[in-house]
Amino acid sequence: MMVWQKRYSPPGASPGTLHLPSALRGDVRITAIHYSPGAYSEEEIIDLDDFLRTAPGDGVLWINMDGLGDVSALEKLGQHWNLHPLSLEDVLNVPQRSKMEDYEHYAFLTFRTAFMEAPQHVCMEQVSLFWGTSYVLTFQDEAEHDAFEPVRNRIRHRRGHIRQHGADYLAYALLDAAIDSFFPVLETLGEELEALEEAVLKAPTRETMEAIHAIRRTLTHLRRVIWPTREMVHAFAHSESERMTGSTRVFLRDCYDHVLQVLDVLESYRDLGGSLMETYLSAQSYRMNEVMKVLTIIATIFIPLTFIAGIYGMNFDGAKSPLNMPELQWYWGYPFSLALMAGLALCLVVFFRRKGWF
Repeated sequence: MMVWQKRYSPPGASPGTLHLPSALRGDVRITAIHYSPGAYSEEEIIDLDDFLRTAPGDGVLWINMDGLGDVSALEKLGQHWNLHPLSLEDVLNVPQRSKMEDYEHYAFLTFRTAFMEAPQHVCMEQVSLFWGTSYVLTFQDEAEHDAFEPVRNRIRHRRGHIRQHGADYLAYALLDAAIDSFFPVLETLGEELEALEEAVLKAPTRETMEAIHAIRRTLTHLRRVIWPTREMVHAFAHSESERMTGSTRVFLRDCYDHVLQVLDVLESYRDLGGSLMETYLSAQSYRMNEVMKVLTIIATIFIPLTFIAGIYGMNFDGAKSPLNMPELQWYWGYPFSLALMAGLALCLVVFFRRKGWF
């Protein structure tokens, strides 16, 4: 699982300072989609100044910025739509806790999307969303993964009712796509938990324990991300802004249900991960007890044999007294001692088997 480092602005910087951390520097791609019930256009923005001068005023305009390496582009977008410097600063503060802030003429949301980069390796991407009356601006901190492509396809091919609604519905659709990106991740983690459960019951190893620890850390991290997202979606659904239509509020209730479903699955998986660790420790303890039982039985069998061998190993001279181990002078003494040891060991084995200790 990817571990994120908090990237702060320089100490003492004034609020709203746009500081670009070195980890966010890279290629930037800006795209724009403009649509209405009867029109649609999509383009990649090369000259942002020229695009903003001729930006359409009707319909819904969605500008998406993949990568945060261009601070000047962020400043130009903020100036054009009069975005508060503090909300622009939050765009560059990665990672940011999921939240919603309602301003006079727009709302600012920040949340996460998730995807599996490798087994047991969940990657997160922060998305910052500005929602106005007729526009939506989204900023993604990475360009490699895009959870919004299904929404683009719905707009391109007129699927659903997205082109019949305003910018509030687009903001809902993007938020819903981000939340839905957690379900494939949870499905993959569920399959890994099932495989670990089978491994724990059959042949637990140290690698199994390490895998359980890794997946439990991943689930804990996901829970820390989703929990504030629930509060953010609830605040978004109950926003008193006049820009929010009643039909979109209904859809946001479904979005809130999706967040609760993710949380429920996460809680059940965390419980399963904890029980797997307990099962692993119990299995290891059981294996150790089995080993100790076998060793104890072997030692118990050899204790009387050692006792007999110790007696006959004492250095008594039979010539000094007829009571000094007369068996040493007997013709069948040696075979008799071996037979006694074998018979005694056999009797102990039969006794242990009847007791169910084997």
